[in-house]
Parts: sequence; structure tokens; C-alpha cells
Amino acid sequence: MKKRLFAGLIASAMMASMLAGCGGGAQQGDSADGGSGHKVTLIMSQRDEWLSEMEAAAQAAAKDTGINLTTQDANSDTSKMIQYIESSVTAGEDAIIINMVDPETAAQCVEAAGDVPVVFVNRFPGDPSVLNEKAVYVGSDEMTSGAFQGEFLAKFFKDQGKTDISYLMLNGILGQTSTTNRTASVLKALEDNGIKATAAAAPLAADYDRATAMDMISPLLKTTKYDCIISNNDAMALGAVEAMQQQGLDPKSVPIVGIDATADGRQAIKDGTLAMTVFQNAEGQGRASLQAAANLIDGKPIAEGTGYEVDDENEFIIWVPFEPVTVDNVADYD
Repeated sequence: MKKRLFAGLIASAMMASMLAGCGGGAQQGDSADGGSGHKVTLIMSQRDEWLSEMEAAAQAAAKDTGINLTTQDANSDTSKMIQYIESSVTAGEDAIIINMVDPETAAQCVEAAGDVPVVFVNRFPGDPSVLNEKAVYVGSDEMTSGAFQGEFLAKFFKDQGKTDISYLMLNGILGQTSTTNRTASVLKALEDNGIKATAAAAPLAADYDRATAMDMISPLLKTTKYDCIISNNDAMALGAVEAMQQQGLDPKSVPIVGIDATADGRQAIKDGTLAMTVFQNAEGQGRASLQAAANLIDGKPIAEGTGYEVDDENEFIIWVPFEPVTVDNVADYD
């Protein structure tokens, strides 16, 4: 199974993180040969289900390679994130991995890091020109995530003989690259596959939050005509599922699609309440970002040992591919 390989390591790392406390903590690397001894800080924008899995994977990789990894949680506070970067520099860290609160602050993060190498993970810099030999990015190409959603929906409706559809859109945090590209790519894929898709209502900015999505979409479910619900992530998609169920509506009556392939999202696919999702590899991003940090410290090619390749046009980007998940292959991700 795709996710089972690192399950034991991740469980151990998550326990270490919980014992360290919500404000952050240290994961001391340990390996048979003594490891690299590098000191690296991972600064999280926040801890949700997916990001916690990514963090745990980085911690597991640190243990495997003998890297001393410290993790911090900025609690969605950009000023706190910058303070953690500055503190890491003062503490003599060899590299800093940053899951940005706001991708538009990438240049500010690089400036705060000074001469210390930076790996941005998961949230692509708003200004890619900050990427260079000492500041790189590890993540997944958001334009492919929405494309998988669009291709699935296009086939679904074409099989029903439909080429004109209306949709409800659940957006993540407005202004973030992930939100913008996931939304743009699903609509482009629908158009490219011969589907005329019209918004049934204005997009709902639910900030990637399940409860917020549930509250925002509830008033539209019985007052608006729609053929599907498109969500920028699983959490919001599941909020739509719950909202329909609360109103006595069958979530299986229209396709609801998400992104991330979280545990709850995968279960919803098995239950039939979520039509499909897109696997975003938390383990892959966590481990690759840690390895990229080690490579920067050691002066090695950034993708060496990650199992992934750099972008064709930008040598400072490592892509961890998205993968579509449906009822036909969801068991592969357990």
C-alpha cells in the first residue's frame, strides 16, 4: 500500500511531536553511523490533519538520517513565523524549512534567514524569483490537482450525456497560490474536456476549514440549482457532505470532489459520499523537504536522495506529484 510503508515511523514521530507540546519541540536525529549532525528547524504555518502528517514525515526522515530537527508552530501568525526564522538563525541552525503562513512573505522569510539556506515546503512563494541556490521549493504542482478533478467531472457528466453544468465552488484561503491554481485548473480542465461549467453562486471562501464550509454552503443547498460541488480540499468537501446530510439531502445525488486524500476523505469515497479526491503526498513532501535541506547544507544537488525530480524550467523546484483517487483505487492509499 502506498501510505503504509512509513506508517510506523510516522506514528512514532507524531507521538514525539505531541509530547513536545503544541508550541513546538525538538526531534533529535539518531542513526547507526551517528548521522549528519545537521541542525534544521521546520516552521509550520499551523497544524491541521494534512500538515501534521507532513511534519511527522520530516521528523521520521530526521531520525533516519541523524539530523537534529526542531519544529515550531506559527499558529497562522506571520510575525511569529518571522520571529521563529530569526531565532533559528541566532541558534545556529544549518537550514530552515518553512511552511509559510502567507506565500507573499517569501522574500521577507529569505531576508530574515540571512545566510542560512531555506526550503519552502507545500506553499509556493508568491514571488518565485526568491528561489535560488540557497532558497528552494518542495511541493506539488497545484495546476495538476484541479486538472484531475476537472477530468473526473468531465467524464462523469459526459457519461450522462451532459455538456452544460452548474457548480458550487468551495475556495480555500483567497490569495494563496494553492487556492488560485486549484480553482483555475479544475475550470480549465472542464472547458478543455468539452464541458461548459457555470457558477451556480459566487465562490465560497471557506479557508480550507470544514466547519466554515458547512456553514457557508448550507443556505445554498435547497435554494440553488447545481450539478456538482467542487472543493479546494477534502475538509471543505466533507463540510458540504455534512451540510447536505443535516438538511436531509443525499450527498451521493451530486458529485462532490476534494483534494488531499485525507483519512476522512478516503473513508468518504468508500462510503460513496465523496466522488473523488486527489492525493497530495504529505510523506513525500515532508521527507523531500528534509532531504533538500540536508543537500543545501552539504552542497549537493537539491533533489539528490529525494526520489523526485526538479522542474524542467526551474532547477530550484522539486515537484512531488499529485495522484487522482477514486473508488477504484482508494484502497491503495490506506
